[in-house]
Amino acid sequence: MLIGLFVALLALIFLGVPVVVAIGAVALGGILGLPELAPVEFPRKMFAAVDSFSLLALPYFILAGELMVRGGMSRRLVEFAETLVGHLRGGLGHATILANMIFANVTGSSTAATSAIGSLMAPDMRARGYKPGFIASLTATSGVIGAIIPPSMVMVVYGAMAGVSIGGLFLAGIIPGLVITALLMLVVYLHSFHPSFPELRVTTGSFNLRIMLDTLPRVWAAVLAPVIILGGIMAGVFTATEAGVVACFYALVISMFVYRSVTLRDLPRILLNAAITTTVVLAIISMAGALGWLLTYLHFTDTVGQWMLGLSDKSWVVLLVLLGTMLVLTMFIESLAVLIILTPLIVKIGQTFGLDPIYLGMLVVLATQIGGTTPPVAVVLFVATSISGGTYDQTLRYCWPFIAALAFALILVFLVPSLATFIPHRVM
Repeated sequence: MLIGLFVALLALIFLGVPVVVAIGAVALGGILGLPELAPVEFPRKMFAAVDSFSLLALPYFILAGELMVRGGMSRRLVEFAETLVGHLRGGLGHATILANMIFANVTGSSTAATSAIGSLMAPDMRARGYKPGFIASLTATSGVIGAIIPPSMVMVVYGAMAGVSIGGLFLAGIIPGLVITALLMLVVYLHSFHPSFPELRVTTGSFNLRIMLDTLPRVWAAVLAPVIILGGIMAGVFTATEAGVVACFYALVISMFVYRSVTLRDLPRILLNAAITTTVVLAIISMAGALGWLLTYLHFTDTVGQWMLGLSDKSWVVLLVLLGTMLVLTMFIESLAVLIILTPLIVKIGQTFGLDPIYLGMLVVLATQIGGTTPPVAVVLFVATSISGGTYDQTLRYCWPFIAALAFALILVFLVPSLATFIPHRVM
């Protein structure tokens, strides 16, 4: 029956059925196909998947991101990033990556970061001669940083499902996020030497400290946000879950009273957009939770776990197989759903080999985000393509060097666990 469930899931996805509907249909069909299970198990397991105190942070972080975007935070961050790196070869490309890195401190979603920063940068990049496929590839892969540097919705979900410290995962994402930023900027810089990318060689003079300092009054709120959130968690003032409330309140105050770009009249639309996004995310969590429970009931975790553990008695071999499996699955299925479904297997492997849960969590979060940007089913790439004004075929021509940079970052964290564990272990 296990094979039938996965075949049905992939068939529905390739037929164009929305992922959340496909997952729910397979889960319900599987439960109805087992005489010993009552149909009521489907809604029961759906609600059980979202019945978590840790998941309360999700709607608050989503609302905080919505407030910051509406409040003009992303536009100010782009201006600040351009003053820092806009003078370099491929300056707009570097500014896009850097703006995503800073914006990641506000929103915890790669899709949100891609949409917010990409919408602002794409017109200028097209005007400077950047190719649409290159723009889409750059904005999509740099948007991944939004799910790595804290706060991160993916880390909240994984921490809640796997019983891992969300605060620890937040801290673990800082260094890998910086590594990804540096690698993506290296890719842009190397492209600037290729004859087919003359627009990347255009520079705008040299770094101007005075101009950079002039922009600080407009961006200090964005820079202060991670200090408040992470500082509060590390100081024990509030938990990672409560940090979502703090982030939301902070975003509301900054947007309404500092930038004055959000009014009471704007709040209903902002709340509605945040509610829609929250509903979509929680729907995926609930449906994937029900399917994950069914797979566990059918001994999927034990079967696949024993197979993986039988491959080798070395943890790094099994871990590589696990990460490879996740990379392949997330090329076809929504990355968040894959993470939830495989969480019991991930926990089992971690416990068997005594792997650091923070290190393991960081690896699987990275793997899901990389898989989520890899064709054929890559939601973030589709979003970035629509923003760039190009076609998906054009995006596919340019995305691979950027995806390779993300994969190299994953390999570095795999080989050097301290990249993920250094800050959490020192602080917590």
